[in-house]
Amino acid sequence: MGIKRRAEAQWIGDLKNGEGTLMLGSGAYEGAYSFTGRTTDNSPQTNPEELIGAALASCFSMAFSAVLSKNGYPPLAIHTTARVHFDSDETGFFISEIDMVTKGEVPNITAEKFEEYAQEAKRKCPVANALKAVKIVFAATLE
Repeated sequence: MGIKRRAEAQWIGDLKNGEGTLMLGSGAYEGAYSFTGRTTDNSPQTNPEELIGAALASCFSMAFSAVLSKNGYPPLAIHTTARVHFDSDETGFFISEIDMVTKGEVPNITAEKFEEYAQEAKRKCPVANALKAVKIVFAATLE
């Protein structure tokens, strides 16, 4: 297929006082980011970790929908939340873990099959595969 996706970021200034703007190539989002916004809760600015979480949650939800449908269980709804842990130590900043929780509304499926297909989708999700260096704690719940 060979599809390429693009995003851009511009940063002006030093780390602590600078600020930046990032843009998605699709035009779906353009917004500010900063060190303060990245290291404080409830900032109105986005940050790289939030974007990684969004990429993982959306990719997994699509992969899960595909696996369920392929196996005869087309979902009515899938909702996935990814919570990215951004930490630091004496060596610097790092992503220590991602908690991912998915809930699905899938008619006529058992909880066991739901869990089995969720694990398969996690293995097949391109973003999850790109993030293999990070521990992903995963839970799936059938609604």
